Amino acid sequence: MSLIVILGPTAVGKTKLSVQLAVQLNAEIISADSRQVYRNMDIGTGKDLLEYTLDGVSVPFHLIDIKEAGEAYNVFDFQQDFYKAYQKIKKKGKTAILCGGTGLYLEAALAEYQMVEVPTNEKLREELALLEQDELVRRLRLISGTLHNKTDLFERDRTIRAIEIEEFKKKSQPIKSPIQDVIVIGLRMEREQLRKRIADRVNVRWEEGMVEEVEMLLKQGVTHEQLNYYGLEYRFISQFIKGELSFDEMNSLLVQAIRRFAKKQMTWYRRMEKKGQYIAWIDAENSSEEKLNRAIEIIKRKA
Repeated sequence: MSLIVILGPTAVGKTKLSVQLAVQLNAEIISADSRQVYRNMDIGTGKDLLEYTLDGVSVPFHLIDIKEAGEAYNVFDFQQDFYKAYQKIKKKGKTAILCGGTGLYLEAALAEYQMVEVPTNEKLREELALLEQDELVRRLRLISGTLHNKTDLFERDRTIRAIEIEEFKKKSQPIKSPIQDVIVIGLRMEREQLRKRIADRVNVRWEEGMVEEVEMLLKQGVTHEQLNYYGLEYRFISQFIKGELSFDEMNSLLVQAIRRFAKKQMTWYRRMEKKGQYIAWIDAENSSEEKLNRAIEIIKRKA
């Protein structure tokens, strides 16, 4: 069975559809959410673990609550953990469903080749230390055909690291991904309806105790700087707790930021399509039964 991917912008109901599919297909779910990996970050990330039980059936899930809040976790870590979870599920003879909206994580999971951890090359760094920044940039552009982040071109440390990575890639043999077959299903919603759903969901989260959750994280030792790094809910609630925003200001700014985030997610998925990834889209405003039937139809057709 192919890897099944359920993606879409925030608040469209990805987890609900994934759980319904998992029950139907005897599948397990792998999360592709960059913040749900952290324990005790539940309300702000929309991590409702009760959703993983449907009609008395508990669906196994992976890559949720695997790190303490404040610990480092990046896309390389995710890809390695994803492969392990995927292979564990396949060994059971079961189907894996990748569910989430973090575009970078989704692309890492679906990439043709595995990422590699590039070691520090002290000899190369000694050589590069003698070069001016414009010479470093010329060298980077010479060995790499890809467009780099602006920070790679203007920040010396990042330029040197980018050269180090490119030199390593030239000498190493790429490792093929274990993912060979994939079916990607996307949930999308009309813009105004999604905007309303986002605002409604934020209001529900205030009632559920989202501010109190952040206060608890601070008591556990998570810093305001780390909360700012986690973005969205955690960034604005941090500013509210510090007295930099009123509650109404926080609420308004957060809703606007989540709406912009949802728009960026859709832009990311369109970019995936332009790069050749086929996504079968389903209208998220359809009934649960209609969405499930449509998803099963897509899977049967592609299988």
